[in-house]
Amino acid sequence: MRGYPFGRWARRLGFGLGLALLGLGATADNQACLSCHATGTHKLEVPDAQGKPRALVTMSPEAYGKGVHAKLECVACHSAIKDQPAPGNGHQKDGAALPKSASCADCHQQLWDQAKQDGSAAAKPRLGLVAENIAAYKQSFHARVSKKDANKVNASCDNCHDTHSFAIPTKGSPEHAQWRSNSAAMCGEKCHSDELEEYAESVHGKAALEKHDSKAAVCSDCHTSHAIGNTSAGSVKLAITASCGNCHAENYQSYKATYHGQISTLGYAYTAKCFDCHGSHGILEAKNPDSKVHPDNRMDTCRNCHNGKKELAEAPKGFASFQPHGHPHDFERYPQMWIGYQIMVQLLVGTFGFFWLHTLLWFYREYKDRQQAKLRPHVKLDALPPDLQGKHFKRFGAIWRLAHITFALSLMILTLTGMPLFYPDAAWAPWVMQALGGPKVAGLIHRVNAVIFAGVFFWHLFYIAVRIWKKRKTFRIFGPDSLVPNLQDGKDMLAMFKWFFGKGPRPVFEHWTYWEKFDYWAPFWGVTIIGVSGLMMWLPNVTGAWLPGWVFNVAAIFHGEEAFLAVVFLFTVHFFNNHFRPDKFPLEIVMFTGTMSLEHYRREHAVEYERLLKSGELHKYVVDAPAAPMSLASKVLGFSLIAVGLTLLAGVAIGFFSGA
Repeated sequence: MRGYPFGRWARRLGFGLGLALLGLGATADNQACLSCHATGTHKLEVPDAQGKPRALVTMSPEAYGKGVHAKLECVACHSAIKDQPAPGNGHQKDGAALPKSASCADCHQQLWDQAKQDGSAAAKPRLGLVAENIAAYKQSFHARVSKKDANKVNASCDNCHDTHSFAIPTKGSPEHAQWRSNSAAMCGEKCHSDELEEYAESVHGKAALEKHDSKAAVCSDCHTSHAIGNTSAGSVKLAITASCGNCHAENYQSYKATYHGQISTLGYAYTAKCFDCHGSHGILEAKNPDSKVHPDNRMDTCRNCHNGKKELAEAPKGFASFQPHGHPHDFERYPQMWIGYQIMVQLLVGTFGFFWLHTLLWFYREYKDRQQAKLRPHVKLDALPPDLQGKHFKRFGAIWRLAHITFALSLMILTLTGMPLFYPDAAWAPWVMQALGGPKVAGLIHRVNAVIFAGVFFWHLFYIAVRIWKKRKTFRIFGPDSLVPNLQDGKDMLAMFKWFFGKGPRPVFEHWTYWEKFDYWAPFWGVTIIGVSGLMMWLPNVTGAWLPGWVFNVAAIFHGEEAFLAVVFLFTVHFFNNHFRPDKFPLEIVMFTGTMSLEHYRREHAVEYERLLKSGELHKYVVDAPAAPMSLASKVLGFSLIAVGLTLLAGVAIGFFSGA
């Protein structure tokens, strides 16, 4: 080391100082390095590519001794350094550049690979975590080549970590809290100064930098530590939004219940997310006049997206009072939502409570009757006249059947396209939405079928009005052919429950049973609730121009809960009453063929059969049995619809219980 610019005594002093500070963990090689590179020893400079002096790294031996790398030799990382310093140019020889040393990532990855090979990986979980961080970093925005200097990446390990003194304090300790609060300054002062300036004035920044609140959000809480992505990417936007929920769990859940949140939960980033409304780095309290969500600023915030450009019309005044975090469990803050939800809950409980009990009791009575070998026909009637043998009774015309199948298909498509939004957290929801072509395509399909569904409904009203008008002289509102509930329906229901409990015979019915009348009238309130609420949400700019924003919150409750009621009722109670009853199982095809055998008809509607037989009108409704191909096609169609309905029901059940 001849020609070195200080004497032998100084070098010995450096060795002694380094050994004293590093303790037994330091090696002789490290002491040699510290004799030059210890902080405060002297100024180290070497020529850069242009021949100008470039300062070399120095470090504090004390800080290094407390770091996780304290027991490593310097050359373990600086592997390119193999010789003693040369006069005038450090470790270079004849002006030749040194080969690059091993990077942090390369070194740790090699250690992890070696641990997996020798079977010691399980005993080194921290090393495994480092390997995971390396993999995340390599895919991150920081690992990309810098646009300013193609020879560098945007950020390397040592830009964030001081490799010589690196040591993460124990969680929960004061040192860890200090380390967290310093991380924001580290990101901002080195690279992101504009963001740091904005963050320092935010609620997060003041809590972290001024109050030293260890729970306050810092850069890594939103952007992660190593898997930092380009914030313009949809996946990164969604990840940041989910990160907000780590601290603001209640608000995140209420956000996910809105259309914006449902779309985001399904994996699509084009609707509003937390930072679109609250801001990114400069988030302020809602009561702050400068906050984006302050009442005076909400319309401007909404119009950042709803600005009249592309497919979103300009937001009307009603949008300002929409409750993006409203929920139906807080009457004081959201009374309209609470009341709307209570109405729907009572409707669901009442409907399901009665009809599921009705279904279970029916099963029970059939089971008990079969145990007692009561397999005789329900109604004892004389044998059919010879001319009626093998004949069918015409119950539904072609128009009724066409309306029924259109109604059923459109409802199933509405269920398929709507339930991923209702249950976006369900495992099947993203797959279904992707198969449908995404939310925009699914929304279009949903609205088209909503129009078809409503069209069939209004056509039916017109059809019934015309029929009643034509028969106005003979039509009786409470007559045997009328679907209007009457006193006899109450008597039939009471007789049915007596039979359920073995207190009376199985009742006989007229043209319509009381449960068929319920099936008929239920869509009247269902279509009204679903249709009106759906139309309000379909045309938000019209709705918001005339009504306050909270109506959207209430409309979403009415629409979703009534749809749930309709789907579950149809695919449980309706399927049971018409297909799964023991005397009809596994399928009733009368709604597809329009006819039923006279033997079947006289059991199901014995009162009407007797009435028509006595009046001589029975022959007006007698037709030939449907052809074999017609019966087969009806069975295929019926089983297909039942399979689809039960599949949809299973999806709803999974979504309901997975989100409970």
